[in-house]
Amino acid sequence: MIVAFMFLALVGLILFNVPIAVALGVVAMGAMVFSGGMDSLLNAAIVMFSGATSFPLLAIPLFILAGAIMNSSSLSRRLIAFASALFGFVKGGLAMVNIGTSMFFAEISGSAVADVAAMGSILIPAMKKRGYPKEFAAAITSSSATLAVIIPPSIPMILYAVMADASVVQIFVAGIIPGVLGGLGMMGLAYWYARRYNYPVEEAFAWANVRKTFKDAAWAFLLPIIILGGIFGGVVTATEGAALAVLAALFIGGVIYRELDFKHLYASMIEGATQTATVMLLVAASALLGVYLTEQQMPQQLATWMSSITDNRYAVLGLLNVFFLLIGLFLHSAAAIILVVPIVMPLVNSVGIDPVHFGLIVTLNLGIGQQTPPVASVLMASCSIAKADIWAVSRVNLPFIGVLVAVLMLVTYAPGIVMAPVEYFYR
Repeated sequence: MIVAFMFLALVGLILFNVPIAVALGVVAMGAMVFSGGMDSLLNAAIVMFSGATSFPLLAIPLFILAGAIMNSSSLSRRLIAFASALFGFVKGGLAMVNIGTSMFFAEISGSAVADVAAMGSILIPAMKKRGYPKEFAAAITSSSATLAVIIPPSIPMILYAVMADASVVQIFVAGIIPGVLGGLGMMGLAYWYARRYNYPVEEAFAWANVRKTFKDAAWAFLLPIIILGGIFGGVVTATEGAALAVLAALFIGGVIYRELDFKHLYASMIEGATQTATVMLLVAASALLGVYLTEQQMPQQLATWMSSITDNRYAVLGLLNVFFLLIGLFLHSAAAIILVVPIVMPLVNSVGIDPVHFGLIVTLNLGIGQQTPPVASVLMASCSIAKADIWAVSRVNLPFIGVLVAVLMLVTYAPGIVMAPVEYFYR
C-alpha cells in the first residue's frame, strides 16, 4: 500500500513541475520517516553520496564533455559534408545524410539530445530549404537521434550497467547490431517517402568528392576508433575510454581543426557540468529510494507476484516491455532506469533473463519513450529547432517509431541475433 502512495505522490509532484530528482528525494525521505521515524534519515546524506560516486558513473560526465567539445568545433559540418557526398545521389538524399550522420555522431556523444542539438540545427534548416516538409525534417532528425542511446557509447547503457551490476562493455557490444538495423530500417523508410513525395537528389555521386570530404573529416573518424577500439579491445575500461575521448576531442578540436578557443571550451564545460549535475542528482536521489525499497523487500515481492502469474521468460519479457514503454511516456530515460531497474532485476534474474540482453531491451524501450509525448525530450528538441507543432510531427514520426518497435521485437524474441557478438567475444 505504501508503494502505491509513493507512486501517486511522485506523479503528483512531477505534475506540479517539481524536478524529478527533488521529487524522488522527497518521496523517499517521506517514506523513510513514515516507516522508521526521523532517526531513519541520519544516514540519508551518506547513502546519496555513496550512490553517486560509483567509478563507472564517471564515464557519464566525460562522454557528455567530449560531445560538447566536439559540438564546438566543425565536426558536425564535416560529417554532414562526407555523408552528403556518400548518400546525396539517392532520391531524398538529405534524409539519408541526416540518418547517417546521426549514426556516426552516436559513436561520440552517447546522448540523443546532444545529437539533435548538433545535427538538427544544421540539417533541419537545410531540409526545409530544399523543400522537405518541416514535420518530416523534425521527425527524421528526432527518430534517428535515438540511435545514440542504442549505438555505443550510450549514457543510458552506462546507467543501466551500474544499476543492474552488469558489464558496460558487453552491453555496448550488444547495441551495435540493433543500432545498425535501426539506422538501415529508417533509411529504407526515408527512401520510400522520397519516392512517394518526389524529394530531391542532392548531388551526383563522385569519388573525388567522397575522398575530399573523407580527408577533411578523417580526424573526426578517429574518435570512435579511439573510444570503441580501446573499450572493446580490453585496453581501457568504459570510464577510461571516456577520458580518452575528452583528450582526443581537445586535441582534434583545438590543435588539428584549430576551432576550439577558450570561449568555446568554457561554454562546453558549462554545458557538460549542467547536464552532469542533472543526471547525478537523479542518481543520488534514486539511491536513497533504492535503499528504502530494498529494506522493505519490494523488489522481491514484485518478483514473487509476477512469477505467480507466469514463469515463462518470454511472457515476462512481454510484460516488462509494456511496463517500460508506459514508464517511458512519463519519465526521462535516466530517471526511469535509476528508479525502476533495481526493482525489476530480482524478477529478471529469477526467470533466467540475461542482464545484458535485458539492458538492451530497457534501452530500446526508453529510446522509444524519447519520441512519444508527453515527455518526448528528443522529439521536443527537434520540434523546437524546426518550429513545428509536436502533434503534427508525431503523426509523421509514427512509421519511424515503428522501425524502433520492430527492432525491439527482434531484440526481445530473437536474442541470438543481437547477442551473437557478445557470445563470440566474451563468453
